[in-house]
Parts: sequence; C-alpha cells; structure tokens
Amino acid sequence: MKSILEMNINEMAGVEFDCGCGRRHKLNIPHISIGKGALEGILPMAEPFKGKKVFMLSDDNTFAVAGQRTLDLLQQNGHTVKSFTFHTGKEMLVPDEKALGRLFMELEPNTALIVSVGSGSLNDLGKYMSARTGIPYIIVCTAPSMDGYASDGAPMICDGFKISFVATLAYGIVGDTDIMKDAPMRMIQAGFGDVIGKLTALADWKLARDLKGEYYCETCAELVEKALQRTIDNAAGIAVRDENAILYLIEALTLTGVAMGLLGVSRPASGAEHMLSHYWEMYYLAHNRFPEFHGIKVGIATPVIAQVFDLLKDRLPEDVVRACPSRQRVEELLRTAGAPVLPTDIGLEKDLFHASLMEAWTVRKRYSVLQYAVEAGEIKWIADTITERIYG
Repeated sequence: MKSILEMNINEMAGVEFDCGCGRRHKLNIPHISIGKGALEGILPMAEPFKGKKVFMLSDDNTFAVAGQRTLDLLQQNGHTVKSFTFHTGKEMLVPDEKALGRLFMELEPNTALIVSVGSGSLNDLGKYMSARTGIPYIIVCTAPSMDGYASDGAPMICDGFKISFVATLAYGIVGDTDIMKDAPMRMIQAGFGDVIGKLTALADWKLARDLKGEYYCETCAELVEKALQRTIDNAAGIAVRDENAILYLIEALTLTGVAMGLLGVSRPASGAEHMLSHYWEMYYLAHNRFPEFHGIKVGIATPVIAQVFDLLKDRLPEDVVRACPSRQRVEELLRTAGAPVLPTDIGLEKDLFHASLMEAWTVRKRYSVLQYAVEAGEIKWIADTITERIYG
C-alpha cells in the first residue's frame, strides 16, 4: 500500500493507516474528485441516492458558474432535486442564524442527500446542516478560496461572533479546475493567502509541542508542508490563472483539510494568523462592514505573525524559529501572487490593528506565539513595534 505522502489527492478518499506518531488515522471522506473536468465525478457519488430526495443549495453567483450544470447532471441521471438559491446579488452571503434558518425552512422531509455548490459560506452551511440532520452532503467547489472543503469544522456567525462549530466531513468533494480557475481573482488570492497561513500555523503547532507537550504528528505536518511548497513554487502562476497553479492551490487547500480530518483538529491549518483574521472579521461584522474574504485576511496576518516570531526569536526554541519564514519572505510571496500584503491594503485602521495584536490570543483556546508573548510580558512592545512599522 502506498504511503499517504505518495498518494494523489483523489486516492486519499477513505484512507486509513497506522502512523509513526502512534495513532491510527482515518479520513472519513468516501469520495474525492479533483481535477480538470471533475464535475461529472458527482454522478457516481450520488448514485446510491437515486430515487430519493436531493436538496441543492447555492447563491446567485455559484448557481451561474456550476449550480445549473450540477442540477442538469443530477436531473438527467434520474435524481429528484430541490434547488434553493440565495439571492444575494453583489453582497457576500453571511453564514448566520438567518441564512441557516432559511435553509432548514426549505429542507423537505425525507431528504437523503445535500449538495452544496459554492465555497466558504455555502460549504459551512451545508456541512452544519449535514451534522445536525445526519444527511450526508457533497460539496461542489466553485473557488480555490479556503481550506474548509475537507474539514469538519463550520465557522458560523452567531450573535455577531464567529464561532467554529463541530460539524461533519463531506461525503464527497468535487473540485473541477475548469470551474475554479475562472473564479473571481480576489477569491483565488484568498485561497493563496489561506495556504500561506500554514507557514505560521505549523510554527505555532511546533511551539505548542515544545512548550506545552501538545500532540504533534510529523506525517500530517509533512503532508501540509509538501502541498504548501508546491503552491509556493507556483506563486507567479496564481496571478495569471495558470491551470496547474490553480490545481496545486486547490490540492493544497484540500490536503490541509485532509490533514485536519486525519487528526480531528485544525492545528496544521490554523494558528495565530487565523486569530487575527477572526478578530478583524468580528469587528467588521459588528460594525456592518464588508468583512473581506477569510483567506485575504489570513494572508495579510501571516507576515505579521512571522514578525512576532522574529521579535521573540531569542526566547523561542531553535526548531520553532527555523520553522517560521521571515516577514519579508512571506510578503514577497503574497506580492508574487498578486495578493494584498498589508492591513492598510484592506482599509484596516491603526487602532483596530493594534488592538488585535493585543487581544486576538483570546479569540480561541489554542496556544500560539501571541499567548507566548502575553505570558512573556512582551505583547505591548510587539504590538507597538509592528503597528509603527506599518502605520508610522
């Protein structure tokens, strides 16, 4: 049997193996179809549900780029499908109580399969519904914009706060690069930013291992590192929608989700850079402002956290310092891909940025370099230094 490190992404569906970390890992995703022309891969996934009700959800944009084709494929192959589309226009769909409630109002009794056509919010809504109803769901990816396609968490907005609910893994993932390479460039940049965030997330994981004795899996870390490197090597292709670069990007995003699925935690994918992103998002939502795409914020937060590691390098374990690239290197990668680099690029105010560095460690109970800085009594100096560099 191949090692998981030797498998392509589609071969990883349902994989189970004994790992060098001492645990037995299993990926409870039965079907993965990613690549050129992969949309038709939904048909063998949906075959066991023929003759039963299928509920498909999308929004105006995702229905136009992939929803109509998905609906046609399913109906032409004998499936009974109820299709519901959020009419969001140019607004971003927010996965909150209102959106979720509307979906449950539309869900018919005896539905056997949920098909979500979209990316971040639609994926989270679909998997949350699946977790609460026990109905399996397939995600048809429309943009390489985030790493949640293969994860079992569903970040939702509740009372204005972003909360990561435990949800479920997808029954099937369909990622057609013919569709995703034509996604809005901002969403492609967001996916690149989310992948780049793994640079500091992995360093945070090693920090928690070294200082707090937290469980760490070399195999899963290497899985993410390999996917991350291939995306980094093709960063210039992101800016011009190169098909191979987009394939490597969606593979990296999905492989990160696979690593989370194997571990049952999001450690390989999410560290202090995600805490900053979530802090900014909650502030924007509380003030009725467009929150920007998740991965755009993560990408911008990553060189910031890289600088935090650098400012603390004389205190940190050597292997942790080696694991984190320089701020300059991360910023160079973002520029090469054409992605936003600085907090000012998305209109983040100076006071909000400074407050986020001081307080983002409280967003979730996870040890990170930000909490280390707090415990070391260095967080204010760090916040002042980085804020001064960016804002003057």
